[in-house]
Amino acid sequence: MAQQPDTVTRILDTAEVLFAERGFAETSLRNITSKARVNLAAVNYHFGSKKSLIQAVFARYLDPFTVRFHAALDELEARHEGDDIPLEELLETMARSVLEVPAERHSLKVFMRLLGLAYSQAQGHLRRYIQEEYGSVFTRFTELVRRATPELPDAERFWRLHFMLGTVIFTLSGLDALRDIAEKDYGEHVSVRDLVRRLRPVVVAAMNAPLPEPLPAQREAG
Repeated sequence: MAQQPDTVTRILDTAEVLFAERGFAETSLRNITSKARVNLAAVNYHFGSKKSLIQAVFARYLDPFTVRFHAALDELEARHEGDDIPLEELLETMARSVLEVPAERHSLKVFMRLLGLAYSQAQGHLRRYIQEEYGSVFTRFTELVRRATPELPDAERFWRLHFMLGTVIFTLSGLDALRDIAEKDYGEHVSVRDLVRRLRPVVVAAMNAPLPEPLPAQREAG
């Protein structure tokens, strides 16, 4: 029994890194067992399948994030006493919750790469899993954003939230490269919090940007 947590942790640590480096489809269970120094039976025993292993990798981040984010939104709503919460505060709260997620073994950039892969690769089971297990906190956040941006049509808000998510994922998953450029070209030493501080006004401005002009076909239909 004493070895079980170590085996599970080693499998998850290895899978997390390999998935982020190579992608989900390109990483086989054999790749994972070889690097983790365990046999295939151990993976099957603890996780049952590759899909379940992928989901378990995400759960290590999303479980603590969901708890923190719900608590942070509770505090935010209590402070505003039923009034609509400004968009900038909502985005700041989300960013702070993300940064507080434990990343003791690896880093935030690994999870951001994994999150990007979840949307760019054919992993329908993972999107369904995230929606089923963690959809409540994202639905809650989206509703608060809706109240903070009443001028936006629902479809436009959907696109802007996903553009924002893409910007955050790209920026944080490329953290090392951005730090190197900032240091070599501009003499700046950038922390994750510095990056978030600079990113916040950009995404707020994007969410608050004027509505795009309708396409010619839409104007004719109107």
